[in-house]
Amino acid sequence: MSNRGSDTRTPLPRGFWIIWTTVALDLVGFGIVAPILGVYAERYGANAFTVGLLFASYSLAQFVGAPLLGRLSDRVGRKPIILMSLFGTALASFVTGAAGVLWLLFLGRIIDGASGSSVSVAQASVADVVPGKDHARAFGLLGAAFGVGFVLGPALGALSALRGPHLPFYVAGTVALINGCVAIVRLPETHHDRRQQHIVQKSVHSRELWRLVTVAFIAIAAFSGFEATFALLAKERFDLDEAGIAVVFVCIGLLLVLVQGGIVRPVGARLGIRGSVSAGLVFNAVGLAVVAFATHWAVLIPGLLLLTIGQGLTAPNFTAMVTSGVSPQQRGEALGFQQSGSALARVAGPALAGFLFHHIGIPAPYLVAAALCGLGLATLKWERTLA
Repeated sequence: MSNRGSDTRTPLPRGFWIIWTTVALDLVGFGIVAPILGVYAERYGANAFTVGLLFASYSLAQFVGAPLLGRLSDRVGRKPIILMSLFGTALASFVTGAAGVLWLLFLGRIIDGASGSSVSVAQASVADVVPGKDHARAFGLLGAAFGVGFVLGPALGALSALRGPHLPFYVAGTVALINGCVAIVRLPETHHDRRQQHIVQKSVHSRELWRLVTVAFIAIAAFSGFEATFALLAKERFDLDEAGIAVVFVCIGLLLVLVQGGIVRPVGARLGIRGSVSAGLVFNAVGLAVVAFATHWAVLIPGLLLLTIGQGLTAPNFTAMVTSGVSPQQRGEALGFQQSGSALARVAGPALAGFLFHHIGIPAPYLVAAALCGLGLATLKWERTLA
């Protein structure tokens, strides 16, 4: 069955842009923290493997919490869950900033992960208000919020890091706290079919969904390993400090905005949802292989370009495939299950990448990640699409 959508552009509902803004601001805080967390943790005695575990602890908490909170959003509404997530992020950021020992860094990551369902619940909110034929486009635009977060977040992180290593985390917590207060007033409740929850429905955990989540797991494990260790690679090979690493992530964020905000729709119209995912996996594999051997900027930049384009294509199309296969009353649970699988991938990916980086060598995590993308592409050829 073809996934090719109509090329006719229709306006998105006003509620979409309020959700988009909430997610973008949430990810500004994430963008402040993620690029510098690895180097920050080294101040407290963390090695490459411990840094990988630190990233993994966030995702392990999210793995447990996401499907539960997604299902809860189907029952009580999207807004309360998103608000809980925003205030949980604020608390976690303040704990991380105040940390003086390594275990407090882990505590901050676990708190943030346990409350970190805002993205999947926001995706369910978007699916509630946007027609099905526009889901891939809407998720692409929502994915551009990640890019905005990685533009503004690292920029704010770099500036605040100049005044001390703890300050970026306090800035991230303040952003999340203000965002939560504003969302209380402005964020709409989009899920109005909760009365039908008592109706017995087909289980959301279908064979097709399991197959799709498996492919997403493989792809995200590969990319998250890159995220967790890139700061260490940049420091070793290119002598970058926290501010320099943040600048690289700003550039990655700008490209993500362009890809997910402007390229996902035309590529989807030409290749379809499944074809877009396949193309993205190819870009990811090649980009990771290039990064593995990059010792000069002339090699590193093309590798990062390919990798970012690939990730920008895969993420929104995976989500569109999930929402097309479930009822509106099960979107939160299905997307929570997808996020749970993604979170598990972010446990395995960083832990494996940190181990390979520390014990084998710098190229190892990126070559293994490239092979994983190839495995995901091979699996996708046998996966029956949900769309």
